[in-house]
Amino acid sequence: MIRELQKVDINKVADIWLDTNVTSHYFISSQYWQNNFELVKELLLQATVYVYEDNQEIQGFIGLNDEYIEGIFVSNKIQSHGIGKALLNYAKNKRNKLFLNVYQKNVRAIAFYQREGFKIQNSGFDEVTKEKEYVMAWLKK
Repeated sequence: MIRELQKVDINKVADIWLDTNVTSHYFISSQYWQNNFELVKELLLQATVYVYEDNQEIQGFIGLNDEYIEGIFVSNKIQSHGIGKALLNYAKNKRNKLFLNVYQKNVRAIAFYQREGFKIQNSGFDEVTKEKEYVMAWLKK
């Protein structure tokens, strides 16, 4: 089931955010993610966030800021089971276009977004992490 984030969900969602970022972005110091943990908890409560829940357990979430995908995060132990795709499809049903930034070294995420119809629009540079990234976009047909 996909539903809107509730305040009571914030610790579980933030833990998934931290674990997933540390694992997926091995090329960025884990300290960077840990240093931003409390700020992200605050920002999540202000964003549009949808959680994927199964048996009363949150297994993933997607954060949106209008048409911008702040991120899709799925608990590490259950990735590649269709949860990210379900969350993305949920967002696609609510928007006519979506875009996001993804680190160029995160080839697994890039492949996922390309499979889901996203196209690389241009490349850029994240000044904070000093990593190259792509801007990817999807348009409803």
